[in-house]
Amino acid sequence: MKTFVSACVLTVMMSLPALSATVTNKDADAAVLVVVEGESRMEVAISAGGTESICPSGCFITTPSGDRIGLQGDETIEIVNGSAVVK
Repeated sequence: MKTFVSACVLTVMMSLPALSATVTNKDADAAVLVVVEGESRMEVAISAGGTESICPSGCFITTPSGDRIGLQGDETIEIVNGSAVVK
């Protein structure tokens, strides 16, 4: 019975949509964000006019202008003049 319940819970969890922050680069040049999730640090390049999904479990980002922002993982962000505008 425990195995059946565990399988049902896992199936429901896998069917839920994953939340993540959406970042759109409104600048004419590519933007590189530094993304820190827990112990993991990576750079995410977003082309001019491009959009990327990041931070499904929350994170901190550093924008090209040096702004450091904490995200929960469900925000919509625009990069404008190297700075982040959270909507």
